[in-house]
Amino acid sequence: MLDRRLHLHLASWLGQWPAGPGLHVVASRRRAEPAWDGRLRPALAVDTGQSAVLSVAPDRVAAIRALAHRTPNRLLAALPEAVGLPEWCVHDGPFRWSLAPAPLPDVGEWTESSAPGLPPWLRLFDRPVLVVRDPGGGYLAGAGIKRHDAYGHELAVGTVPAARGRGLARRLVAQAARRVLDEGAVPTYLHERDNHASARVAEAAGFPDRGWRAFGVYPR
Repeated sequence: MLDRRLHLHLASWLGQWPAGPGLHVVASRRRAEPAWDGRLRPALAVDTGQSAVLSVAPDRVAAIRALAHRTPNRLLAALPEAVGLPEWCVHDGPFRWSLAPAPLPDVGEWTESSAPGLPPWLRLFDRPVLVVRDPGGGYLAGAGIKRHDAYGHELAVGTVPAARGRGLARRLVAQAARRVLDEGAVPTYLHERDNHASARVAEAAGFPDRGWRAFGVYPR
């Protein structure tokens, strides 16, 4: 039995829970509204391996349904133009979640995203972010929480090249996941299929690859 929060999250985030065989193209006003960072996500999909929901803006449903017969890779390649944004990029990779993050020790401190010395990607978050600094106060690694809705919060993590290989990312992800669970939501983790380093972080933090896939159109 899957966690109820995951059901509610995907029903809210996509507009429908993946149910019934095949690909279901559904209309969602959320695809025409700014996401957590103020930018659009005009097409989002989650595929469980048995059922998939592809969420698009209402005025794009007909165009996308006309492509639904294509193979997954050909459909993905055609999505940016089909949603009217041919210059945007596509995401394709595992959709992971965890109800039992790895029991790794905390490593970061929560701080405002406007704090000095943080990289630009962490400044996109409108709530505190989790940061590791060196003894001199220099930024080493950080994690942010994308609060898509009340039920599902996606984690993002990054480490400066000089600090990689120390296990900071996995500890940050596990620590942030525990906070998400404490807030009553389920933590999720997405990464590109060929990002093997991110896959190792996810596995070590307690986010297994269950064979689910997430894909969609994202701003560059």
